[in-house]
Amino acid sequence: MNSASISSTDFRTFSNLPSRRTAYSAHRRVAETLPQSASSLPERVGSSSSKAGRKTSIRYTVSASYGDKESGSVNSNEYTSPAKALRKLLESPGVHQGPACFDALSAKLVERAGFDFCFTTGFGISAARLGLPDAGLISYGEMVAQGQEITQAVSIPVIGDGDNGYGNAMNVKRTVKGYIRAGFGGIILEDQVSPKACGHTRGRKIVSREEAIMRIKAAVDARKESGSDIVIVARTDARQAVSFKEALWRARALADAGADVLFIDALASKEEMKAFCDVYPLVPKLANMLEGGGKTPIFTPIELEELGYKLVAYPLSLIGVSIGAMQDALSAIKGGRIPSPGSMPSFEELKEILGFNTYYEEEKRYATTSSQLPSRKGDFSSNSNEYGVQPGIQADREQRSQIPDNPVEVLIPEVYDKFSGEGKKGNFSTAWSRKLRVKITGKDGFEKLDIRIPAGFLEGITNIVPALVGVNIKSLLDEATLEEGGKQLLDFQDTMGDRIQVILE
Repeated sequence: MNSASISSTDFRTFSNLPSRRTAYSAHRRVAETLPQSASSLPERVGSSSSKAGRKTSIRYTVSASYGDKESGSVNSNEYTSPAKALRKLLESPGVHQGPACFDALSAKLVERAGFDFCFTTGFGISAARLGLPDAGLISYGEMVAQGQEITQAVSIPVIGDGDNGYGNAMNVKRTVKGYIRAGFGGIILEDQVSPKACGHTRGRKIVSREEAIMRIKAAVDARKESGSDIVIVARTDARQAVSFKEALWRARALADAGADVLFIDALASKEEMKAFCDVYPLVPKLANMLEGGGKTPIFTPIELEELGYKLVAYPLSLIGVSIGAMQDALSAIKGGRIPSPGSMPSFEELKEILGFNTYYEEEKRYATTSSQLPSRKGDFSSNSNEYGVQPGIQADREQRSQIPDNPVEVLIPEVYDKFSGEGKKGNFSTAWSRKLRVKITGKDGFEKLDIRIPAGFLEGITNIVPALVGVNIKSLLDEATLEEGGKQLLDFQDTMGDRIQVILE
């Protein structure tokens, strides 16, 4: 370790330090120097007067990119752990946004969107996994199991919601070690009692100062014992449970106990947020932008960086919009139709997101001759059961004769003309050669669907609008008289009150 004095109080200025060096660990103290009794801590622990002349440890970081843990495909010769990747992010200039995920799929979407890290949310996991409120009902085992699925699905570091450690200091040690094994880059630990409460809801109570400090000391010890460098984010809920002054005191004390990042939840104003960021300016601060109406005002990333924040969490965006989208889809299905094409990805897009194409490409590497399709007609292997042949039994002559030698000809409107007889073009030259416009307007007046399909292709229309099942549109077309500007064939309301119109154009 090299030693150096740091005079700047702005964490962002460390971008000017020599390459591959960092003063990120500057605030850490040896845990054993902390008094056993929190009451012996000074009221202004870490005040500006005590920081004068403080020496700062400089450490070198491993310059390796963080890659796919499943495939081992990193962009350098050395794998970088999630914790190292997260620390490298904390050491970089600027503010960093991290949406909160609640399962493996939402985490993959965060990574695909280009974010460098993400959080797990106890609120979202409790909702998605149990369908229950974030009120201390979900257990350590459920959280760590869900977390492991999340970390294995992505190659970006994940900060896990460790709640209050699920018990006393010994439980905290078990929680930290479990989160390390699960692949987390960081863990958030709070000072609430059990059962805990969601940060922006009522009924929050916190443990004593001494117990809060001992939880972080236990987390630091668990990290050392595991040989890990997991980032410890210390959260205090003292702002709403006691006072803003108490929250600031605890933030200082938790940093002195070894926390890497500080987080005061539910701060109520810009002034409080600024005062919090002025506590130990070299220690990264986490801002929680609770969407939809929390106690903390919402600011842009640039504004938060100006206040002094390093990390920004968005805890409800993904779970919130997921609930809203599912409710809309269920309303559509109940109304006799399917969600509009614009409200969801296409099937091809879904397959791409979930990795089907990548899977198929990799699958080719392990293909064997027995897994290939037969090269001769009727020579069926045990894997070929397309025509109902029992595995391992060669198809008999009768079965082989049923397989068409020529491709099936698909009939389109132009092809039908030659079958109309005596040179007449039949229905396809009149109504059947035109287009059907299907329009759905919600009871709120907003347009939900507006598509046009060839009138000659009616079989798929009920797949788009199930409410049209049972309607003889062919008969309506046969009887339709062509009018300038289009002919309205149907205009009715479904069971959900949405207006459905079918227009011949």
